[in-house]
Amino acid sequence: MRKNRLFLSPPCVGPDERACVAEAFDSNYIAPCGPQVDAFERAMAERTGIPHALALSSATAALHLLYRELGAGPDGAVVAPTLTFVASVAPAVQMGAEAVLVDSNEATWTLDPERADDALRTLAREGRRVAAVVAVDLYGQCCDYDALDAVCKRHGVPLIIDAAEALGATYRGRAAGAAGAAAVYSFNGNKIITTSGGGLLASADAALVARARHLSQQAREDEAWYEHRTLGYNYRMSNLVAAVGVGQLRHLDDIVAKRRTICGWYRERLADVPQVRFMPEAAYGAASRWLTVVCFDGDAESGESGRPGDTSQRIRLALESENIEARPVWKPMHLQPVFRGARTFGGGIAERLFSRGLCLPSGTAMTESDCDEVCAVIRRALGA
Repeated sequence: MRKNRLFLSPPCVGPDERACVAEAFDSNYIAPCGPQVDAFERAMAERTGIPHALALSSATAALHLLYRELGAGPDGAVVAPTLTFVASVAPAVQMGAEAVLVDSNEATWTLDPERADDALRTLAREGRRVAAVVAVDLYGQCCDYDALDAVCKRHGVPLIIDAAEALGATYRGRAAGAAGAAAVYSFNGNKIITTSGGGLLASADAALVARARHLSQQAREDEAWYEHRTLGYNYRMSNLVAAVGVGQLRHLDDIVAKRRTICGWYRERLADVPQVRFMPEAAYGAASRWLTVVCFDGDAESGESGRPGDTSQRIRLALESENIEARPVWKPMHLQPVFRGARTFGGGIAERLFSRGLCLPSGTAMTESDCDEVCAVIRRALGA
């Protein structure tokens, strides 16, 4: 067994981040405002090509603000992929909206544009208002922005890109998130870059970002006294954690290159194992490979059991016994107890990916020797 645990996707920070944090301390801006927050917003706008950026405490906060601005509530619905993390839809549901869940496209694992169109047609026939379609970039791969944008425009519904998992990826030469009405990004501790915790809302719509900014700072009016004409939230990012982000962002290209290299190592070492199938990379872009994800052929679909398949579980536990972290693919929302009975268009592809899929260690500091260890455990568990 390894002495030091091999984590799935640990943060990787260095001198630049420490220098930026020291600068924040020296400025005495130990608050949810300051020069590092401003610098981080500017750097993210430049990096993504989306002109207006708002740094926040989490990507969930960013989605909440967007759903509020788009009018999500009891009189309407939000269309989302079933294969995602719960935060993609939770804020809208907490506001009373119906979550309408849609299956994945098998070629990309991301939201299927044709099934999303089916969902929107059904909701239109019912006269149901749709606040937004939220499309999720999965494990570092962009969804099909152009196809989804065309579907949303046909139905007159805003498109939100949940790019929490895909900073550094590209779609037809554009940065991840550069589509639709707005995008959100995550800087959780395990993401491609981190601020220890945080998120960002980005949009070409200056007025939308200004309204979200106002709400994110308790909706305080621009007066010398405390004046509030509506209720807001305490969602701003701290100047200290923004400083970490400024330093991290300088290394994004190198981080993405290393993650793609790690995926290549896995492919080389497992190429002759017929039971192993890697998450495909869409021809329309370059994935950041936030996580390297594989499927093990042979497991039955999870169906209503809501549990990963036997093979993926066996391999995960074998890795755990060697002090190596691996995790199942996202459990589809329609299999989650909290979404029992939710309307779902398709679902079989997401169920199969959950049953057979496993996320492998992909941290930026990972070595070829680490990869050798992981692959040796997988081979032993499969008898390969």
